Amino acid sequence: METQAMLARLVAQAEGEGASLVTLRALAEEASEAGAERALERLGLSDPAARGDLGELRQLLGAWRDAKRSARNEVVGWVVRICLALLLMGLAVKLGLVAMVRGAP
Repeated sequence: METQAMLARLVAQAEGEGASLVTLRALAEEASEAGAERALERLGLSDPAARGDLGELRQLLGAWRDAKRSARNEVVGWVVRICLALLLMGLAVKLGLVAMVRGAP
């Protein structure tokens, strides 16, 4: 928000000094476009293949998130199965089913 307030003050100052609003807007557009191009160049994203690279990175990130979610779901599933198996074993011991199985001929 500070940037917008500063820009508004600069526009008001320039208008007070006689610059037209159309000229100021064109100047702001050109300056912002030049700044964006400079930022992309510094990030190494100024070449024509950058769009495709970013698309591939997004796909890779999506696949990584899917793999993480699947792995987490599998771990939770196995923990639940183990807990249920332990519960069933505890019930079998408590009800004496283990002794009945051992005593069977």
